[in-house]
Amino acid sequence: MKPVTRRRFLALALGWPVAANAAASVTLSSEVYPDLVANQLERAASPREPYEQWVLVDDKASTLTVFRGYTVVEEFHPVSLGRGGARTQRLRGDNTTPLGEFRVYRFNHDSKWHIFMGVDYPTPAHARMALQQGIYSQADYDAYFDYYRRHRQPPQNTVLGGAIGIHGLGEADPDIHDRYNWTQGCVAVTNSQIERLAELVKVGTRVVIR
Repeated sequence: MKPVTRRRFLALALGWPVAANAAASVTLSSEVYPDLVANQLERAASPREPYEQWVLVDDKASTLTVFRGYTVVEEFHPVSLGRGGARTQRLRGDNTTPLGEFRVYRFNHDSKWHIFMGVDYPTPAHARMALQQGIYSQADYDAYFDYYRRHRQPPQNTVLGGAIGIHGLGEADPDIHDRYNWTQGCVAVTNSQIERLAELVKVGTRVVIR
């Protein structure tokens, strides 16, 4: 199945118009909406309010940066993402890190990864994208939102996978961490870094992975 582009992901998440031959094309028409695309990508990695404390994970730069507004509070490098890379469209078991905008919704301070901060993947935007691409049936889609409404968090056992978060190394090899993306889809930092990060973020903190 063809990976969904970041433009398509944003289009589905935000309700933008897409190319007329959407069945054959999964990209937003950049010829018609070049400024809209560029502006929205910029906005996704920008503060929602002047003093918002938020997290930006940059796959290409291999960094995790905590911002307050536009001001850098702290930056961690390198970070490790999924062995399968990072994509907007993630499937259970493919070892990829999902791209998008998330919220921290739980902490586990007794994790095998030292500290685990769960994010709310798959988000409603990922569910809409899965329906559009035929990954979710209409029944899957309805079940997703039924669970989401009842539990105020996404289901973790659909074809999109789950248990995505930011965590430490635990007993993992620091040398591997320094050289490779090695996780099953999470974002990993060192144990000392996750301890510091836990002091800077809380439940509800926004996390952008790009």
